[in-house]
Amino acid sequence: MLLRSLGYIVVATRADEAWAEFATRLLGMQIADQHAHGFSLRTDARAGRLFVERGSADRVSAMGWEVADGEALATLAKRLVNAGCDVRAGSALEAEQRRVAALIVTHDPAGNRVELFHGAIDAPAPFRAGRAISGFRTGALGLGHVVLTARSLDTLLPFYTDLLGFRLSDYALRPFRASFFHLNSRHHSFAAIETGVDGFHHLMVELQSLDDVGQGYDLAQLEEQRVAVTLGRHSNDHMTSFYARTPSGFMVEYGWGGRSIDPARWEPFECVHGPSLWGHERSWLDAEKRAEALRLRLDAADQGVRAPDFVAE
Repeated sequence: MLLRSLGYIVVATRADEAWAEFATRLLGMQIADQHAHGFSLRTDARAGRLFVERGSADRVSAMGWEVADGEALATLAKRLVNAGCDVRAGSALEAEQRRVAALIVTHDPAGNRVELFHGAIDAPAPFRAGRAISGFRTGALGLGHVVLTARSLDTLLPFYTDLLGFRLSDYALRPFRASFFHLNSRHHSFAAIETGVDGFHHLMVELQSLDDVGQGYDLAQLEEQRVAVTLGRHSNDHMTSFYARTPSGFMVEYGWGGRSIDPARWEPFECVHGPSLWGHERSWLDAEKRAEALRLRLDAADQGVRAPDFVAE
């Protein structure tokens, strides 16, 4: 497997001041490298994990996936070109902006910009959280995970599985069709939901303490419409989390307790109890799908479905 983890995402926004407030006061990230066109956000020793750039519209403008070295990057570039993908080498300026040694740029079938890189640079000073949190769970697991929405999973997913090498962790058919994929021992680093619309659904960041999540939930509830999905626990990765609306409209899942897997021995399965064991009332679903999701959760409760009480190292 050439890809190692999710390295970073890039956000274009008209609301950079709102992003600075949201990322530090609620999420606990650290602002770094402020300049005329935006700023970087840190979650660990890396110089940047989330890059906020001023733009004419709000969107996630790139996802950055990490490989081991230049040889792995060249191998991926050749594979993509041979499959008919447009691939170009990132410029020296782009590498400097992303705080990496080198990158290549391509796009998935839905038009999402995908950056593949190696040689991420660490910041010269230790990470300092924007609020009192115990820290983010990153390291070899990467920044967290990203979830896309798609008009068609059948059209989108072969790019990620056949070309980039993502491996299936599990899938759901109700209340919506979704597939989850891993690169390392994090249960999933990438997922996609078939909604009929291509887009960016959410970024997940994982905290080192459940109390970090609970206190973040209290803070989020102080702001009208900030909570997009209520506190709950997922059935597949066992994450306890809530989802907050970002100033750009997509969501950040703020979680704790994600399960670790052994990629060499993992067997995919269907999430027959739906995506969540309890909670996670999804305001973005229509009334019919919300009712179906509730039925699945109540069925899981009636059957006494339980997950481990603690699944993080």
